[in-house]
Amino acid sequence: MLVDSARDMEVVGQAGTGRQAVELARDARADLVVMDIRMPDLDGIEATRRIAADEDLAGVRILVLTTYDTDDHIVEALRAGASGFLVKDTRPAELLDAIRTVAAGESLLSPGPTSRLIARVLRAPSVPVPGVPAGALAALSERERQVLVLVARGLNNAEAAATLGLSPLTTKTHVSRIMGKLGARDRAQLVIAAYESGLVAPSGAGGQPASGPS
Repeated sequence: MLVDSARDMEVVGQAGTGRQAVELARDARADLVVMDIRMPDLDGIEATRRIAADEDLAGVRILVLTTYDTDDHIVEALRAGASGFLVKDTRPAELLDAIRTVAAGESLLSPGPTSRLIARVLRAPSVPVPGVPAGALAALSERERQVLVLVARGLNNAEAAATLGLSPLTTKTHVSRIMGKLGARDRAQLVIAAYESGLVAPSGAGGQPASGPS
């Protein structure tokens, strides 16, 4: 009802199990799948993994929505291929905005779970960042490092462009190049990489970004 109430989106199908979700994704070819984690037959993380691994569904984005905002679920959802993660107590307007954000090719994570994920990665730097090779940040230029800092702080391309005095198109190009150099699937992985590498310190961690705009 919530999604259908928005003029710019519509529900093209509903699934009651993870296996049905995968089948429906293949049949309906929706732009975005809102995926629950706890489902019978096949859980949402495995369903996400199967959709993300299907080359025919390369353009399908996945927003995970769950009551379980634990670190393990966040890590597993990102590793499986999710581009967004929200808990179910998100306000209706925020959920619709999240759907629009992920459908537009951005990545989105609930602020609370994101903070816990960052803290976990910093406590255990040996935990591998999915898709981002160790030491890969060395390949970034100074400007790319500045852009990555802003992405890690949650700025979108337009906001990062305004901060650095660049055009949005130039900033978008920088983000694309950073993703290519780091082998990152999306901005969610860029955020993790920035914190895991120490390029950006979480609030209250007592550190400063290793590199960033003056």
